[in-house]
Amino acid sequence: MATVTLQGNPFSTAGELPPVGTKAPGFTLAAADLGDLSLDSLSGKRVILNIFPSVDTPTCATSVRKFNEKAASLDNVVVVCISADLPFAMARFCGAEGIDNVMVGSTFRSSFGDNYGVTFVEGPLTGLLSRAVVVVDTDGSVLHIEQVGETADEPDYDAALSVL
Repeated sequence: MATVTLQGNPFSTAGELPPVGTKAPGFTLAAADLGDLSLDSLSGKRVILNIFPSVDTPTCATSVRKFNEKAASLDNVVVVCISADLPFAMARFCGAEGIDNVMVGSTFRSSFGDNYGVTFVEGPLTGLLSRAVVVVDTDGSVLHIEQVGETADEPDYDAALSVL
């Protein structure tokens, strides 16, 4: 289990992020159109997994905006924004914000959070995902991980992008 904080209060997650150099765990998420979005469907692309509790919070919304902006010019890179929000809410947010350089994936019918060790297992956010970033290479290997220590903080965008 990892321990992260929310406004300074410590809470545990379901496990640890997959280590750099290992194969990223497979997943299937619900896409904006309710179809399946899987890691296998992104094979051959470099993938940034932007993981967060809810797009309806300021820091989470900022991370979607910043990854949309920063990754737009990168070749063969896909950003997948992942939360327990329903696909409708994430699609509505992206549409209202003019965000079109990211994909959204909902965990509402997925074991993603447990497989990646990011599901909160205690506290007020139990069942939601902790803020983390995982970068996956074209061959499915993990290039970069960041478990953000304080849930209210933004991830290190430059560190994630620098491995690409």
